[in-house]
Amino acid sequence: MKKFITKKSGLGLLAVLLLMIPGIASAQELDTGDTAWMIVATVLVLMMTIPGLSLFYAGMVRSKNVLSVLMQCFAITGLMTIIWMLWGYSMAFDTAGMEEGVVNLNSIVGGLSNAFMSGITVDSISGTVPESVFATFQMTFAIITPALIVGAFAERMKFSTMLVFMTLWVTICYVPMVHMVWAGEGGLLWDWGVIDFAGGTVVHINAGIAGLVAAIMLGKRKGYPKTAMPPHNLTYTIIGAAMLWVGWFGFNAGSAVAANGTAGMAMLVTQIATGTAALTWMGIEWVTHGKPSVLGIASGAVAGLVAITPASGSVGPQGALYIGIAAGIGCFYAATKLKRAMGYDDSLDVFGVHAVGGIIGAVLTGIFTAEMFGGTGLENGIPSQLWIQIKSVIFTIVYTGVLSVIILKVLDVTMGLRVSEEDEQEGLDLSSHNESGYVL
Repeated sequence: MKKFITKKSGLGLLAVLLLMIPGIASAQELDTGDTAWMIVATVLVLMMTIPGLSLFYAGMVRSKNVLSVLMQCFAITGLMTIIWMLWGYSMAFDTAGMEEGVVNLNSIVGGLSNAFMSGITVDSISGTVPESVFATFQMTFAIITPALIVGAFAERMKFSTMLVFMTLWVTICYVPMVHMVWAGEGGLLWDWGVIDFAGGTVVHINAGIAGLVAAIMLGKRKGYPKTAMPPHNLTYTIIGAAMLWVGWFGFNAGSAVAANGTAGMAMLVTQIATGTAALTWMGIEWVTHGKPSVLGIASGAVAGLVAITPASGSVGPQGALYIGIAAGIGCFYAATKLKRAMGYDDSLDVFGVHAVGGIIGAVLTGIFTAEMFGGTGLENGIPSQLWIQIKSVIFTIVYTGVLSVIILKVLDVTMGLRVSEEDEQEGLDLSSHNESGYVL
């Protein structure tokens, strides 16, 4: 998802000469088809958070916390919009000081030359679409990534602490990962040669590891695991999952930043992997527990969406099928057996689905991108790319894991992470917002 910017400030002699060179004009001209598609894709990705992820999570918590989850996702949507405008976009995509093969601070994070969206005008171009559209598309990614973390600490974090945590986490963890992977030559992971088309490392492993750290540092919900805490409204959850599935076409196919063959193939492989993972999870659960559940098939679909994300621009249908199977199996066992064995309380399985699914997808991208599996091809072969993918996964885990611990520790000392035992017992809807999701 590389960004090219051209700012029109009048057609001087140099511009005229450049436009006369074959191939230059096409790289600088706005394409209305690409623009129309990217506007649609941007709306689809925003829909993934509000209302998609919001409903998906809201249905899985207890009824006394339904509004708190909806409120957190909605507030994050507003907060990330402002952060992205003020400094996030600039720090993510400012390429000043970047040089291929040179590792420096600019390899990790960008500068502030575009702070407050400075320089973005009606005429600013990013590739073949308006820079305003590209910036908004990337804004929707910055919105959903921290919102994913909400599911890990649902029902127990202070709302005020959550807002500060998300501000710091996006600035320190998310924005640098975007820069390192997507900003272009000179970015740390870009120069390694990582294949991450739409956010396996940047979005899902990043958020999933932060979620696990938060769940462990906050501690278990009162009564967990002895007290049953079933989802209160699976109707919300399946509707939310369906919205995520539909919106994900904007997420993956939109990452082509063009209406082209890559976008079309991303759409196809996204559908294949998602359907496969949903049925795989359903099948395992059916055999293991005797009946297939709505929560299971919805979780399997999300696992497939997550796993195909990094591979969606480089694998073919065959690879998508295998990635979907692997995601269904791996995420099922991570969200059930691994979670019980490790004893952590990841309320809505953010780690089990997003981190594990992201890892599976990121690693398998290094295999199924190969032409022998119908992918676009690997320049240096499977072993070399596989090592790059694994190295990038390890880096992401360590980077966001360590920094998330530090951020949460500082906030624990200064603000406190968790609501009081009385507030948790009453439910966050009333204790944090003085409202109730249902009138009795």
